[in-house]
Amino acid sequence: MDVDRQQAKMKEFMSLLPLTIEMAGLAHAEPGRFFTESQLEARATAIKSAYKAARQIVLDIAKPAETAE
Repeated sequence: MDVDRQQAKMKEFMSLLPLTIEMAGLAHAEPGRFFTESQLEARATAIKSAYKAARQIVLDIAKPAETAE
């Protein structure tokens, strides 16, 4: 993957991050408490799934509307 494409993918991810985090529905950590490694892995999986859904939503919205015949 070339550098420009990689940077574009990262920019896309960062622009979708607020929507992704909301869709993942993850609870915040209590102050002074940290997540375990397995909790972090589960949260990462939830974020990955939410990112795919968020990206699809944006792609669906960007699609031209189908005209009724």
